[in-house]
Amino acid sequence: MPREKEGKQKTKGIPVPIVPILQKFLKTYEQHCAQMQTFVCPALKQDLKTSISSERILRKFMLVRPEDSPPSIPPISLEPLLMTIQDECYMLGKEICIWSLQLSNPEIARLASLLELRGCAACPFTSLELIDCRMDLWSLGRLGRALPCSCLRSLVLDYCRFGNEEIENIFSGLENNQRLQVLSLRYCGLGPQSGPRLGAIIYQSSVCELHLDGNCLQCSGALALLRPAAEYAEKQGRDQPATSPPDLGSPPQQLQVKQRGSSTLNQTTKSPGALPGKTPAGKERRKKGIKKKIKDLTEAGPWLVKLYLADNGIDGKGKEGENGLLEFTQILTCLITYSAHLREIDLGNNVLGEMAAADILEALRARKTGKLPVLKIIITPQVSSDIFRSVWKNSKKSSITHKKKKEVKN
Repeated sequence: MPREKEGKQKTKGIPVPIVPILQKFLKTYEQHCAQMQTFVCPALKQDLKTSISSERILRKFMLVRPEDSPPSIPPISLEPLLMTIQDECYMLGKEICIWSLQLSNPEIARLASLLELRGCAACPFTSLELIDCRMDLWSLGRLGRALPCSCLRSLVLDYCRFGNEEIENIFSGLENNQRLQVLSLRYCGLGPQSGPRLGAIIYQSSVCELHLDGNCLQCSGALALLRPAAEYAEKQGRDQPATSPPDLGSPPQQLQVKQRGSSTLNQTTKSPGALPGKTPAGKERRKKGIKKKIKDLTEAGPWLVKLYLADNGIDGKGKEGENGLLEFTQILTCLITYSAHLREIDLGNNVLGEMAAADILEALRARKTGKLPVLKIIITPQVSSDIFRSVWKNSKKSSITHKKKKEVKN
């Protein structure tokens, strides 16, 4: 009993006896591997031993297939790790990262069940990375159904090659997701047909950081992706009173969700004065209750802050030709001009051409005139040096501003 109280009160300064916890965790993990006749992951074992020797909590679990492992060695499995997490009630982990594994249906089923846990035994993990992993259609469908119920804030599926039906299972789980803030689908084989679905997800969810490098969205896919957010940003920008500065907004991690006149987001609570007539203990109970109800929820988007579209075949060479590039540029410049949330765009390795680069430069200048936050943008250097230099200059913070701020502080 005393140990359970220590674990619950660790956030109040009482240290967790982490060494015996991790030692027991490692022993149980090795036992499960032996029972299931699977290989103990060397990377995970080393991380556990390092955390034990340094007396530090292990937050990130990494399962990595050893390079050049002989066929005689049993495969590394995700199941023993998940079984150990549940058996030991290890609630201190935050990230699961899996590299280059063939994930079976039972493994994904157990992972999905863990992500869906609620109540006292709620899944503690907020980040899931499945990089260069192979999963069949059933597994992706099961994972997709678990996403709306999970507490994930970051989902990385880089280098997992998806067909249309497979990626649709993931997209279905991301619709209206009010928790997920980072989505990475780099080098997943996404084509132009994925653009409309991604655009709808960005518009209706809380995703603020989107990594899509190395796909083949082309002009039409990228256009469909950006159109909903751009039209929303333009409407918001034009609705601003001419005499008042624009609402700069905040990324979702700083936004607040309204709940019966009070608001809380990402473990942030109102000040004590916000609940008049309550005792300090009553205030604390009220705040905890609010956090349990709407923990990690944000308002629906679009809240796009960082967008990475490098190497996506966005140029005038596709079947849409120059007209497709022109339409994409118009939507892109609209987003740049009006979006108060946008901070970073990567369009590297896309041959946009001189005209598109000039339009981007004008949009950056209009953004500066509108006193919106500085936008960092990367374009291919295959344009004139003057335009490239001007784009770079207009997408970095002014040193004069920094000097003025320092002088005011002094």
